[in-house]
Amino acid sequence: MPSPAPDQPGLLVRDPYRFSDTVLVIPPVLVECLECFDGRQTDLDLRAALVRLTNRLDVGDVAQHLTEVLRGAGFLGDETFAHMRDERMREFAELPVRESSHAGAAYPAELGPLRETLERYMTPDGDRASTGAGSLVGIAAPHVSPEGGWQSYRAAYRALTPELRDRTFVILGTSHYGEPERFGLTRKPFVTPLGESKTDTGLVDRLERSGGAAVSMEDYCHSFEHTIEFQVLFLQHVFGPDIRILPVLCGQFARSIHVGGRPEENDGVRRFLEALGELGEREARRLFWVLGIDMAHMGARYGDPFPALADQGRMAEVAERDRRRIEHINAGDSEGFWDLVQQNRDDLKWCGSSPLYTFLKAAPGARGELLRYEQWNIDPRSVVSFAGIGFYR
Repeated sequence: MPSPAPDQPGLLVRDPYRFSDTVLVIPPVLVECLECFDGRQTDLDLRAALVRLTNRLDVGDVAQHLTEVLRGAGFLGDETFAHMRDERMREFAELPVRESSHAGAAYPAELGPLRETLERYMTPDGDRASTGAGSLVGIAAPHVSPEGGWQSYRAAYRALTPELRDRTFVILGTSHYGEPERFGLTRKPFVTPLGESKTDTGLVDRLERSGGAAVSMEDYCHSFEHTIEFQVLFLQHVFGPDIRILPVLCGQFARSIHVGGRPEENDGVRRFLEALGELGEREARRLFWVLGIDMAHMGARYGDPFPALADQGRMAEVAERDRRRIEHINAGDSEGFWDLVQQNRDDLKWCGSSPLYTFLKAAPGARGELLRYEQWNIDPRSVVSFAGIGFYR
């Protein structure tokens, strides 16, 4: 992304997988040189690019320094990067728990301020009360920053009732960085400043055995992905820290969106959806579904050639398109929902489409009710939409 520091212009480069902790700012004159590190061009190509960009012939030291900095940071596809990657993945696999990754950034790390913040988020303020017929079997809440989406979080989590306390919460979260057509599982309990949850390892084991090749066991993406962590935090606030969970990260159904066909035409996806559906049917009395999903991502940050303002201009049309998708979700119509997702290769960029489709296939009898819909400017030129939804049988 562009450097946010006025006194350090250039391109800010970081590793979202956290194999490397280094953050670099590449000066503007060197940004174009990054194209030379493509596995095909040589050091001579890099030097030629520098001569052209700087109008200087003595560029050998600059080329060497740039290469060494990128290599040392783990930003080149070489042995240094491979060692960092393998070490981080090994460290996570050996940890007994999944430690809080976003405490101190997305929410307070200290217990007192965190409780005060969550109480503020959850204080009733004219939310629409659910009118859902039947028993509540699941909710969908945002995974956007709680400070930006707290009203939709509140709408979803205020639908929960005390008798759900002893259920296993099947948390289907978006995997922003996981492989497409894969489902990330872990046996690790999730820890937040509120305490340590319990992971239903028996159910994890069953999904690992029956879920097929699409299962990624002890998926490293769990170590830093926020979509499940935020749901655990709100569940702990409502029910206490020692909730029982079944955390599942859902990778994007990229082939279906970009090539065509239904997600389950991939054998691995089909087998996992069948396994999760069988588990949901067999254990229905002791499970509760929680989806951590955002919807549209529009504007400059997300590659659109226009600035986006919440609820204004183009975003009014986006809201209407979002609502059409939500209508199919609430009707339990997985096919109609996915038809809309596939249009224009999902130009709305719904990052929650795979957890939603997974839920609709695994719990086909559920019907939804929209509790709140919002759009939020994540920055001055970019908008994320999200909602709180209750699901009933």
